[in-house]
Amino acid sequence: MAVAPPSYCFVAFPPRAKDGLVIFGKNSARPRDEVQEVVYFSAADHEPESKVECTYISISQVPRTHAVVISRPAWLWGAEMGANEHGVCIANEAINAREPAAETEALLGMDLVRLGLERGATAKEALDVIVTLLEEHGQGGNYYEDANSCHSFQSAYLIVDREEAWALETVGKYWAAEKITEGVKCICNQLSLTTKIDAEHPELRSYAQSQGWWTGEDEFNFSEVFSLADDHLTCCSGKDTLEKQEESITVQTMIDVLRDKASGVCVDSESFLTTASVVSVLPQNRSLPCIHYFTGTPDPSRSIFKPFIFVDDVKLVPKAQSPCFGDDDPAKKEPRFQEKPDRRHELYKAHEWARAVLESDEEQGQKLRKTMLELEKQGLEAMEEILTSSDPLDPTEVGDLFYDCVDTEIKFFK
Repeated sequence: MAVAPPSYCFVAFPPRAKDGLVIFGKNSARPRDEVQEVVYFSAADHEPESKVECTYISISQVPRTHAVVISRPAWLWGAEMGANEHGVCIANEAINAREPAAETEALLGMDLVRLGLERGATAKEALDVIVTLLEEHGQGGNYYEDANSCHSFQSAYLIVDREEAWALETVGKYWAAEKITEGVKCICNQLSLTTKIDAEHPELRSYAQSQGWWTGEDEFNFSEVFSLADDHLTCCSGKDTLEKQEESITVQTMIDVLRDKASGVCVDSESFLTTASVVSVLPQNRSLPCIHYFTGTPDPSRSIFKPFIFVDDVKLVPKAQSPCFGDDDPAKKEPRFQEKPDRRHELYKAHEWARAVLESDEEQGQKLRKTMLELEKQGLEAMEEILTSSDPLDPTEVGDLFYDCVDTEIKFFK
């Protein structure tokens, strides 16, 4: 069975989070050399009977899809994490469970993240979209761009909006979900739901009984029933990191937690690296905009979190997007992944130089890190001003916000 990389995903609600803000954060741990891109797709109307081509399979398209911004491994269709124009954020974790994940190509957990964002205007709507598609199409296929072996996983999701979050954990087509409206929640690469289940697959319990995993007499504990032996005992050192914060949780707190290598939240191991990160701020006051900070580069402790706000006229950012290989992409041709094309985008290449300096030259590295944090701080302060200002947001000022931040970062590295 493939080893699930230790990714972490968090949400904090008021009063633990500051100023009536819901704060969401995710580190995406993936194979070390994999490139993630940050891509915006505007809302769109679709022809009746049309199809959407996901990573491995095509499914029926819906009449209208919402505008989304996603961070994704550049070879696939779906997303590791992202947000939509309605203030819904979703992130996905690869999970190992008692039942091995299917190698047969179906929807990837990452496809379901994007489908949930494109089709759900609330967290609950997105949850319903994901479980309906899971029932209809199943999940399966290779999670990595690897011709030599198939790494398939079950999936867990954290689905968040301004009012509530849902932790959704899936095993095949079966699932359970917990609703969260206060405090802090973390999901990682192990099943974590126990006896508090607020929604579930109608046949979940009878399936567990039929497999001999549950007697029907004890209290039903999802992670005990469906986890590999003892796996459910060690989940989420990350939650402790966030819960230990004595003061209110802010954007900066969440960024600091995602940068923490000592706790294991920021993964940097022989096989895996945090290849991209996101922090989102969802004000419970609906007159304020949601703000989403993406790195678009590996290792958050050596990256800059850059803000994005949804407006009607968002400027696209080709410099944070990987080259497109169309139908010639080795990920689209069968047998798959016979070659690995260079998927590095301009921001990734510029950042490679910065990583090399930070790793090798102590004096220059410290200077560089200081300037990077200063750049980030300017962005955070400007966004703080938007959230505390009584003036309405000027869409023309923020349409090219992410574009300008990426541009400044690249120029700065050069």
